Amino acid sequence: MRNMPCRLFSLLSGGKLIMSLKLNSKYVGKFVNDDEMTGIKSQVESAAKVLHDKTGLGNDFLGWLDLPVDYDKEEFTRIKAAAERIQSNSDVLIVIGIGGSYLGARAAIEFLKSPFYNNMKKDTPDIYYVGNNINPTYLNEVLSICEGKDITVNVISKSGTTTEPALAFRIFKKLIEDKYGRDGAKERIFCTTDKSKGTLKNLADAEGYETFVIPDDVGGRYSVLTPVGLLPLAAAGIDIRSLLAGACEMERATADGVPFDENPAARYAAVRNILYQQGFMIEILASYEPQLQYLAEWWKQLFGESEGKQGRGIFPASVTFTADLHSMGQYIQEGERTLFETVVSVAAPEHRVKIGSDPDNLDGLNFLTGKRLSEINHTAELGVSLAHADGGVPNLRIEIPRIDARSLGTLIYFFEKACGISGYLLGVNPFDQPGVEAYKKNMFALLGKPGYEEEAEKLRRKL
Repeated sequence: MRNMPCRLFSLLSGGKLIMSLKLNSKYVGKFVNDDEMTGIKSQVESAAKVLHDKTGLGNDFLGWLDLPVDYDKEEFTRIKAAAERIQSNSDVLIVIGIGGSYLGARAAIEFLKSPFYNNMKKDTPDIYYVGNNINPTYLNEVLSICEGKDITVNVISKSGTTTEPALAFRIFKKLIEDKYGRDGAKERIFCTTDKSKGTLKNLADAEGYETFVIPDDVGGRYSVLTPVGLLPLAAAGIDIRSLLAGACEMERATADGVPFDENPAARYAAVRNILYQQGFMIEILASYEPQLQYLAEWWKQLFGESEGKQGRGIFPASVTFTADLHSMGQYIQEGERTLFETVVSVAAPEHRVKIGSDPDNLDGLNFLTGKRLSEINHTAELGVSLAHADGGVPNLRIEIPRIDARSLGTLIYFFEKACGISGYLLGVNPFDQPGVEAYKKNMFALLGKPGYEEEAEKLRRKL
């Protein structure tokens, strides 16, 4: 259902959109010149045109393009109502999913709430993530945390048969049925799955679980703005309407027809591909905010799964400074010159902490007296960017005004749009992941899944 036009939280001045997100390429000037940007401009515009016209590889998975302005308002209302019920009757929400089925939600919750979300005083449930591994210790620890608490489960899977989440759901479904009965489970199990088919959808219909839809035309790594991400986020007390409004802002700012020089997603795709052609094979996403650590994990899946195929692609890595300056800083400064940095920079801090004076000045830090900790952090950010650029590491900066839902929405959509354009520039399908199936076939064969007997015999001879 078509949504009403976006209420942008940006301003219009002189007919130009003033965005809350800014791409700063000042520190790549010595690596990428104007002629190179002019040279790649037509390729980028062609890639963006193919993306918007939905005529390229993987065009049946482009539903995310219009999500910020074209979403099911009735389902959105049901999501908010379900979140309120979870908040009212649950101490713990268990989110069951793997890859894009949980990374986006976790990234957003840690970004907007805190990496310490579960340890904070709040009127929303603790949230734990299972089904993203097969480790018995991890699962047992989550089960022990749930003892004596009221729990709700949100299982996220288009098919319902993906091994890791299916195993976890089998265990937590039994736990909920044993504790609340099958009728009680109807109020505590929510399924985010296919609209009309699949094992999980069939089970939900048979048992009476409320369901939310993973759109057929949206792949997992692009699904955070669908019910995949929106239900856990709403349960955590996040303003999902503002999140979509921020994404809407970026959709408008990167839409078909926006000039190359004014389109941050197109320019980001251009710069990273020019650097790739120069031999910069690794992109490090860096931040100075620990809250962004899981956003980087989501970003790594987005770009790694989209671009890493046919022997091509920029390898995505991440660091959190200043901590990682004391572990990875040496390599970044003086190691192989095959990497570049993209820094996500937050302008306004959430909290203000001033440095006091110490009469003994044993640590020699009295010169910082009266300065805010955020000011020192920002100065470190600038100093590191200069040092790395001088050391041969190109530095891009993505600047957002603050840590809030609107800013996150712009950031998510910015990366998604840039990834689509960048994938087409590389000449790959940015919306499939054929290589993911290789390990699954081997695992099924070695575990004795029916139909894999011949393959199992071949594999055992290699062990």
